[in-house]
Amino acid sequence: QLQASGGGLVQAGGSLRLSCAVSGRPIRYGAGWFRQAPGKDREFVSSISWSDGDTRYADSVKGRFTISRDNAKTTVYLQMNRLKPEDTALYYCAADSLLPSEPMYHYWGRGTQVTVSS
Repeated sequence: QLQASGGGLVQAGGSLRLSCAVSGRPIRYGAGWFRQAPGKDREFVSSISWSDGDTRYADSVKGRFTISRDNAKTTVYLQMNRLKPEDTALYYCAADSLLPSEPMYHYWGRGTQVTVSS
């Protein structure tokens, strides 16, 4: 199971940290964050390898967002800095892949809403 939390309302330029608690089936390859804005398709945001911590980012968030996991590999974080109104979306955590491709993820948590006001 994946349980995302940490969303909220923030002003442009602000920060939020999303968390995704992992329980039940162990993750083998990696975990990722996706987001879906109103009227748009769900898109890849970031992913992290479970074995070596290798990370990947969408160009739109590179340099502003940081993905990480705790040493116990029970939680995945997404630190979001310098937020922009266009970051407003429902954010989902997913497993079990490192690739920036939605079909590669077979386990999904419920989304957490992030709203960035201008």
